[in-house]
Amino acid sequence: MTVSDALDIGRQAIFATLVIAAPVLIFSMIVGLIISVFQAVTQIQEPTLAFIPKILVSGLAILFFGPFMLAMLVDFASRMFSYVAHIPIR
Repeated sequence: MTVSDALDIGRQAIFATLVIAAPVLIFSMIVGLIISVFQAVTQIQEPTLAFIPKILVSGLAILFFGPFMLAMLVDFASRMFSYVAHIPIR
């Protein structure tokens, strides 16, 4: 295994992590922004008002995008296992 191979594996791992986490993070960010605007307009400064909706939306995003996230993770793991199987032993 060369340095280039190790960097490529690291790049693929970071990309897979970003793609897998993106749906939940994006929906949580949108809900957080909407709640923040609502709190600024109404001057309600209750921390649980932002916490509960983000938890609910994160759970719904995981339920909705779960099969996609699992497929990406399984694809990445299978590529890594097949890659490790072809590394020459020195």
